[in-house]
Amino acid sequence: MPEISRRALGALVGGGAVGAVAGTATGAEAAPAERPFRARPGAGSGRRPNVLVILGDDLGWADLSSYGAPHIKTPNLDRLARQGVRFTDAYSGSSTCSPTRFSLYTGRYPGRTKGGLAEPIADRSQGLDPNHPTLASLLKKAGYATALIGKWHCGWLPDYSPTKSGWDEFFGNHGGVLEYYSKLGQLGDHDLYEGDAEYKDLRYYTTVLTERAVEYVGRDHDRPWLLNLNFTTPHWPWLAEGDEETGAEIAAKIRAATSRAEVSKALNHYDGGSVEKYTQMVESLDAAVGEVLAALRRSGQEENTVVLFASDNGGERWSYLWPLSGGKFSLQEGGIRVPTILRWPARIDGRQVSHEPNFSPDWTATLLELAGARPDPAYPLDGTSLAGYLLRGERLPERDLFWRVRGNRALRRGDWKYYRDDKGTDHLYNLAADSREQADLAPDEPELLTELKGSWEKIAAGLLPYPG
Repeated sequence: MPEISRRALGALVGGGAVGAVAGTATGAEAAPAERPFRARPGAGSGRRPNVLVILGDDLGWADLSSYGAPHIKTPNLDRLARQGVRFTDAYSGSSTCSPTRFSLYTGRYPGRTKGGLAEPIADRSQGLDPNHPTLASLLKKAGYATALIGKWHCGWLPDYSPTKSGWDEFFGNHGGVLEYYSKLGQLGDHDLYEGDAEYKDLRYYTTVLTERAVEYVGRDHDRPWLLNLNFTTPHWPWLAEGDEETGAEIAAKIRAATSRAEVSKALNHYDGGSVEKYTQMVESLDAAVGEVLAALRRSGQEENTVVLFASDNGGERWSYLWPLSGGKFSLQEGGIRVPTILRWPARIDGRQVSHEPNFSPDWTATLLELAGARPDPAYPLDGTSLAGYLLRGERLPERDLFWRVRGNRALRRGDWKYYRDDKGTDHLYNLAADSREQADLAPDEPELLTELKGSWEKIAAGLLPYPG
């Protein structure tokens, strides 16, 4: 095996991915070893690519077999990783659904906008300002067709919708959660829309979204396109294909609810779920992705389509997160480090792994550059484009990855992470040696702790304050 860096070794040991790199990925078919990422300068035709961004919902970092899950089989996503680049140190923009979506759609910290302060959005008063430029509006301006299929979670009608923020087409749900069959959502009402009109389909939601996505990528497009495909799988309630009876019980509780709290209790499904049920949900997500990618292949567009797969935040109570600590809602690694895969056959070789730290706003900047679109100078991006690294072999500049949520703060610089917990205690970790965040080096490195803390506070000072 070739010599690897300390950071790479830490990522492998920390991720349970040694098998994948050695060509014996747990739960995946045997394959030649991944190699450290290397760009292929000069490849490609120069045509602007299509862009397919696929998000899982509350999918934990190690929930894919290519990331170490010993009990979950994800052959389609494993194949996608073998055909492109698997990122070991990729992060969501926040530790909950809507702030991360704000950061991905805008390329900016969630705290730049009022709607991004909600963690997550929970009522009709909050949302993404339709006047704010988005990945979709900027690509649309550059000549792209744009569509969003699935979970939006950046505000409800009448004031907020994907069609008000740059997407030509929308089919999906506005809120953060729904019952998979009835489509009753967190406000207690029906939440499946085509454009701005209600749409009825009582089949399993993942199936419905997959059909729509297959139809979209299979069209005879006359220009490049952006499709944001946002599954709700494997977010609770814990329902797989065939669980109509359990879904009906949850739907009945929602209809009988006399308060928003009772609706939330029904959807949270605290009395349901299991490791086995969660496994079924993740594997159904994998199968859905496989169907969409097969449709892309049949359409003849696979070679020049950028496919980015990730999760909106870390996993919840049934996720497999080893060896990371924490989970959704937390800025520990388990709450924000997410599986991330990139494939673009025309420009990027397969069977590669990258340990470069990155987070959601970086992908906004990257996709804009790959598509030949420009950010709006009035709304400067907080992300750094990875295009030079991916296509030309350029070194990424040293930079800080920043997160702020109520009760937690975090900043990563290289291998180092500054973290403040919900008790107000500051911690310092070297993630290359300790991805589980158990060896607190704050007492040993007081100057570095002060430096990273100061950097966090400088960025935070430029953001909107939390209300109240």
